[in-house]
Amino acid sequence: MSKIKPSKGAPYARIMGVGGYRPVRVVPNEVILEKIDSSDEWIRSRSGIATRHWASPEETVTAMSVEASGKALADAGVAAEQIGAVIVSTVSHFKQTPAVATEIADKVGAGKPAAFDISAGCAGFGYGLTLAKGMIVEGSAEYVLVIGVERLSDLTDLEDRATAFLFGDGAGAVVVGPSEEPHIGPTVWGSEGDKSETIKQTVPWNDFHLGDVSNLPLNERGEVKFPAITQEGQAVFRWAVFEMAKVAQQALDAAGISAADLDVFIPHQANMRIIDSMVKTLKLPEHVTVARDVETTGNTSAASIPLAMERLLATGQAKSGDTALVIGFGAGLVYAATVVTLP
Repeated sequence: MSKIKPSKGAPYARIMGVGGYRPVRVVPNEVILEKIDSSDEWIRSRSGIATRHWASPEETVTAMSVEASGKALADAGVAAEQIGAVIVSTVSHFKQTPAVATEIADKVGAGKPAAFDISAGCAGFGYGLTLAKGMIVEGSAEYVLVIGVERLSDLTDLEDRATAFLFGDGAGAVVVGPSEEPHIGPTVWGSEGDKSETIKQTVPWNDFHLGDVSNLPLNERGEVKFPAITQEGQAVFRWAVFEMAKVAQQALDAAGISAADLDVFIPHQANMRIIDSMVKTLKLPEHVTVARDVETTGNTSAASIPLAMERLLATGQAKSGDTALVIGFGAGLVYAATVVTLP
């Protein structure tokens, strides 16, 4: 017989507030075209992206996260001191240690919460949300701050015609807290590691650090390129279109609802064509509002879902209490989908 006292948390969890931060600088496709042989029409037709935001030196991963977190806390009506854990999903914080979550927790005034980073690429927000829900139900935290933040402009090869136009910067945050009713459904998540080479960093940090340039990519001036994100576009597109609609449907089934019960669909903002294909495959009714933030924000990886959620609510395209399907997918290849009630 166990001597361990059982944990006791809230019956359920919910998203209580959301906040976002987009860097001041807006970068149109014309700037991208300075380094690649393409056209504005080609970029828009392939991705749906017209502009993206790029961070200044002052708009660090920490600074953007603090801004988004402050807005999320205010929206939730929760004091920073009440936060019991801070989870940050990012692939663009360049310090191996310490976790940037600890610095963010301190700067938002959260006291001494649990704080850690996760690396789950574009599915990172869904992973963080799932962990936060578990903490609240288990009882290890009453309120959890979940942040998705990226400075992907630092990891973009502007000479790579396949990816130069895709990525943007920004931070999105939500406060997750206790609930008497289920407002975050079961998560359908997983990975397909046999496809891990389809989205990856061009070279590992240690190869770049060692200084042996024989196997490193060079720019047009013969200089060693800084590590960047690269992908096999067609393979990723096919996987996202054909497999992620299935995962999204599984999340609906797990939540016990149908597409007709949805008010909002917030997929990872990777590509407008992928979003449109998923809408068609899921047979979403016309009344369902679909996030298409990618047009002006680009692909911000872990930040894309909370940023899109914040914009839909701020513009009145969605409202508090709406039922939304969210799904993230990307490098790994990893994915996470769930149904939530909007704050």
